Amino acid sequence: MGPGPINADPRVLRAMSAQLVGQYDPAMTAYMNETMGLYREVFQTENEQTLLIDGTSRAGIEAALVSMIEPGDRVLVPVFGRFGHLLREIAERCGAEVHVIEAEWGTVFTPEQIERAIIETQPKILAVVHGDTSTTMAQPLDELGAICRAHDVIFYTDVTASLGGNTFETDAWGLDAVTAGLQKCLGGPSGSAPATFSARAVELIDSRKSIEAGIRSAGDEVSATPIRSNYFDLSMIFDYWGPKRLNHHTEATTMLYGARECARLLVDEGIDSAVERHRMHGGAMLEGLRGLGLSIFGDTRYKMNNVTAVYIPDTVSGDAVRGELLDDFGIEIGTSFGPLHGKVWRIGTMGYNARKDTVLTTLAALEQVLRRAGAGESITPGGGVAAAYDFYADQSAEADFAASVAL
Repeated sequence: MGPGPINADPRVLRAMSAQLVGQYDPAMTAYMNETMGLYREVFQTENEQTLLIDGTSRAGIEAALVSMIEPGDRVLVPVFGRFGHLLREIAERCGAEVHVIEAEWGTVFTPEQIERAIIETQPKILAVVHGDTSTTMAQPLDELGAICRAHDVIFYTDVTASLGGNTFETDAWGLDAVTAGLQKCLGGPSGSAPATFSARAVELIDSRKSIEAGIRSAGDEVSATPIRSNYFDLSMIFDYWGPKRLNHHTEATTMLYGARECARLLVDEGIDSAVERHRMHGGAMLEGLRGLGLSIFGDTRYKMNNVTAVYIPDTVSGDAVRGELLDDFGIEIGTSFGPLHGKVWRIGTMGYNARKDTVLTTLAALEQVLRRAGAGESITPGGGVAAAYDFYADQSAEADFAASVAL
């Protein structure tokens, strides 16, 4: 019940137990095509280049940035948590001239702040995290696409922490490049990075195409300034997943099975329904933590549905409470990074664990551990579970009323 990774859906684990298939077996290429189609629905896009990058979610970030950035390119990174710093780090390693604007952790940027920074720095790429689990905040993106188009800026975002549990619309919001991971709201294991790229991003990436010598055919592109990673060279990966079936690398077959099943389950549930499930159980967790008497960190107007940060009571050891929860109840919650390390716990309700039973069990266990740790005077007895129950009852009543009005 931390900020991720979380328990994988058992159906995903079963899918991953299937026997390996050769990467050019017709069954495998069919699986690849099917996976591309499923993730178009997950990302809410028509992008042809929607595929998997073999590696953890950070591999997706690195593939996108190393394939789009040429040394000397200006990149703007709005930082409101740890993972904005990661985008800066990777962009700098790609040779970019990186410009950073920073917001206090627990807050986000307004579109006007980002547009002012774009006008001042004139970047080639805007790289921004959607949901940053270090602070639990989600940066609103819906107005940024139009701003980027107006200033001819490529718009990239990482949605590892948010995809599947929060509203996200690639095409409607004007995104050019998006990367994710499986280990949070998608309910899978870390190790595969779904990604999607607009025609504009593909044109930029393909302008740097250089097919490696061992697989090059007559007439294939060779660039004097190729993408600086072979493994993460998206121009070749596009041809690997496309009709050319370029023999770029050996597909991580088991991870493809898992990623395909994550997307299949999400599409089968319905994207809107999955977001609502995360809103429901995330809201119950939020109200339950308040009901215990704990203080919530950050501006909750911008909090992700799937993770909540609470201040650790002064009277307890945060690590000791986390250890007892894990040892005695088998429940894991997280601390945070940087200025929030040791000051907040981050409690997730995401993916397979976004359920009523996990919420109630976590709140009940946390109350008992806090009481044993000496925080009894500041904790409301039974307040966590009771507040969560009240939230669920209110949500049920609202749903019943909406249904009756619809009839």
